[in-house]
Amino acid sequence: MSTDTSSGAPRRVVLASNNAGKLREFSALFAPLGIELIPQAQLGVSEAEEPHVTFVENALAKARHASAATGLPALADDSGLCVAALGGAPGVYSARYAQLQGGPREDGANNALLVRNLAGQADRHAWYVAVLVMVQSADDPCPLIGEGHWHGEIAAEPRGEHGFGYDPHFFLPSLGKTAAELDPAEKNRVSHRAMALAQLLEKLRAR
Repeated sequence: MSTDTSSGAPRRVVLASNNAGKLREFSALFAPLGIELIPQAQLGVSEAEEPHVTFVENALAKARHASAATGLPALADDSGLCVAALGGAPGVYSARYAQLQGGPREDGANNALLVRNLAGQADRHAWYVAVLVMVQSADDPCPLIGEGHWHGEIAAEPRGEHGFGYDPHFFLPSLGKTAAELDPAEKNRVSHRAMALAQLLEKLRAR
């Protein structure tokens, strides 16, 4: 995707998400490249199905869906938590981990189930995964992909007031804190999403 802005008009890219936080974060980072991100809801795009078992396939499905509906380039992400002792679960089902067991779709229930499933396990290694995909068109044969892995351990007791999802239980030994204890600005510099975005931006600048 060319980032030439000699015409003075930013290139419009649809963001395959309606998350206001993601829009703010991504917009600030893409603006210097002359790219304006527009949330899909603003363009009347429905949420895409996420039927796949890998993050990259779900992110690609969301990006292609948004691009097909708008005729614009599209950016999408998919992310979640993988736990070694659980064979990589909850993985792509992170947001609905408890729901799949008949519980509510909420962070508290997901965290409680995760802690129960790890009871008695010596191996607490886990990693957050984020995959970002950008396509120029719905049938783009060469999508740009950025991927980040953020490694830590699952703590039995929650700590911290920031973040969301599994952050209160995601302990970072190198920092001596959980992700929920990190200042939001610090988390945005070192997280899995930050790594994926840096990788994607590097590829975008080189194209």
